[in-house]
Amino acid sequence: MGRIVVISTGGTIASRWMGSGFAAEADGREVMATAPLPEGITIEVVDLFRVNSPRLTTAHQLTLLRTVHEVLADPDVDGIVVTHGTDTLEESAFLVDLHHHDARSVVFTGSQLPMGSADGDGPGNLYDALLTAATTRGLGVLITFAGRVHAARGTVKTQAVALDAFADPSKELLGKIGFGKVTMLREPQRPAPLALPAMPELPPRVDMVMHHADGDPLLLNAAVEAGARGIVLVGTGAGNATPEIVDAVAAAIARGVLVALTTRVAAGPVTEIYTHGGAVDLVAVGAVATGTLRAGQARIAVLSALLAGSDPAEQNRILRRTLAAEDQALTSA
Repeated sequence: MGRIVVISTGGTIASRWMGSGFAAEADGREVMATAPLPEGITIEVVDLFRVNSPRLTTAHQLTLLRTVHEVLADPDVDGIVVTHGTDTLEESAFLVDLHHHDARSVVFTGSQLPMGSADGDGPGNLYDALLTAATTRGLGVLITFAGRVHAARGTVKTQAVALDAFADPSKELLGKIGFGKVTMLREPQRPAPLALPAMPELPPRVDMVMHHADGDPLLLNAAVEAGARGIVLVGTGAGNATPEIVDAVAAAIARGVLVALTTRVAAGPVTEIYTHGGAVDLVAVGAVATGTLRAGQARIAVLSALLAGSDPAEQNRILRRTLAAEDQALTSA
């Protein structure tokens, strides 16, 4: 069915017992040796990293993004599979999706159980990812896990240790895999892709601050003073905080900081309902509501806007454009 390039970055799927816990230690060829190949598929392996995904940095993720583009420069490649740790897979996949302008699929997968585990999920997830990369087109970046296909946008890790670890809590399932076939149930909504960003010598700092009972502006202000160029405020409910935090957000935006607003609630959109520090007031002072994108992916959207724009107004416009698919989904819901 095609020539698939596997980009290996580490994670549980490449992990071995290290005496006191598991760590990513196996290379991509060792990982691929555990999995059966769908009939007619040939693979090539790019060993990019061997890291546990909580240790990934923005520099790692930008290197992955550029590697994907370099691989797809070869017209004889039919698709890409990225093996990745599950902790930050949703962030890396969304970053690649924001800049993906090719019809060929890039499919992220990983595992919840380490290499060599009895009844481990890695081999099956790899098989499904290869099949999906070889047989789908025009869907952007995908995540395959536990027999399911997810769009990169909106999909998050919903289970800490269970094998069916990923879902988009706000949308219907994108597709499923079974009996050697990939069945798509809907098409993902995606805005026009961003251009590939330059590799900055020092990536912009983007921090996340969560609101809670007794929450005050201390950590948000500390992020600004630490040099954050972007902040994701994780509000309560439909995206709410306090009047004091609204003032801090307004002050940060006045200093050129790009502020996005999401919620700590699992599903549903940020919605302008409440004042007295709620989303009504936060949006009024310039925070950008992120629809159904949650904190990790909202941070990636802010990062991409910062890398794509040269001044705060332009960065704000770019961020809003990357969220256009969220607006369309909410309008059609």
